[in-house]
Amino acid sequence: MDKREANKKETTAKAEMSGSGNLNRVLVSVDGSEESMKALRWALNNLKLRSPTSDSIDAPSFIIFHVQSPPSIATGLNPGAIPFGGPSDIEVPAFTAAIEAHQERITRAVLDHALGICSQFNLGSQVRTHVVVGDPKEKICEAVQDLHADVLVMGSRAFGPIKRMFLGSVSNYCAHHAPCPVIIIKENDSVNKIN
Repeated sequence: MDKREANKKETTAKAEMSGSGNLNRVLVSVDGSEESMKALRWALNNLKLRSPTSDSIDAPSFIIFHVQSPPSIATGLNPGAIPFGGPSDIEVPAFTAAIEAHQERITRAVLDHALGICSQFNLGSQVRTHVVVGDPKEKICEAVQDLHADVLVMGSRAFGPIKRMFLGSVSNYCAHHAPCPVIIIKENDSVNKIN
């Protein structure tokens, strides 16, 4: 991205985030971490949606977006080889089903927590949820495009340099690849909390 394009994105983001309420879709990525929930609170406190119109097909909304890891990535394990010379590359359906059920419980807990925060803001029908399975970096950027998000808001876990080298930074990747302005709320940013 060249400097002119970056300046255009920044100017557009500032205009859209002003009190005029020009945003149609705000995508907030949540992963269950406190940093992502701080980002959600920040978005709800600071971003204004456009007023819905009667001829609008899709009403303006905050989209709570969560990416589940595929079962093989979620565990970092496989059931392993069957002892005494059995095949080592077969998939054990019960193992996969148990992992998927566990991930569904985690996703439900993450979304319930996020929706609980949203309920404090009395937004009602302006909040939607969207869940996909895959690599968070890629899926968040795809969702921004597919859901026509005007802005992406996400937290930053502030990994140290070694963890970041091996795991990569989802927020850094999205800041460089998402086709819309990206707001990253860092771990120590102050956020107005509503009790």
